[in-house]
Amino acid sequence: MRDTCVILDIGGVLEITPPTGWESRWEERLGWPPGTVHERMRDVWQAGSVGEIGEQEVHAQVAARLGLDAPQVEAFMADLWTEYLGTANEDLIAYVRGLKGRCRLGILSNSFVGARERETAAYGFDALVERIVYSHEIGVGKPDPRAFEAACDALGVPAHRCLFIDDAAANVEAARAAGMQGHLFEDNAGTIARIAAHLGAEPVTAGAVPLG
Repeated sequence: MRDTCVILDIGGVLEITPPTGWESRWEERLGWPPGTVHERMRDVWQAGSVGEIGEQEVHAQVAARLGLDAPQVEAFMADLWTEYLGTANEDLIAYVRGLKGRCRLGILSNSFVGARERETAAYGFDALVERIVYSHEIGVGKPDPRAFEAACDALGVPAHRCLFIDDAAANVEAARAAGMQGHLFEDNAGTIARIAAHLGAEPVTAGAVPLG
């Protein structure tokens, strides 16, 4: 099974990341209309997601565009990372951990500068899978086909042998268009069943396993 591969998204799959409302709280605190933070920071968030700027520059832009002093910038970014990291999807992580040696394992994540260090410290994803491909490190994100190609190349497995799991339908469809198999994450049970079917651990019968 070493030519068979499972590649997972992080946010919304391996991490449970419900909105925390942190941007709204900052807007209320600063007396701004809803959406102001996103409007002022949109291009910075985009640049950080593909590694065009580093963390130091992100902090500098937060200070300049939002008029925050140094302690406020630290608090603002702490709130951002709290929502970004969410909490661990323990059941799915435990299942994936048990797949070691049965297939190749990878992660493909639309990310932000600083994500690798924080997710390694919080969840140890670097020990869970063989390769983590972050958008901020390769300069391109899902659903761009180059992101899926980079993930397959990193693991040395052909696309058609890879099952890609994401909570965004557009990314799942893009993975399929890139030649991969795709599953839309909706819950752990359906996802675990789909992975098991991909690995041939149980027969796939009509209606028994979500084909996502």
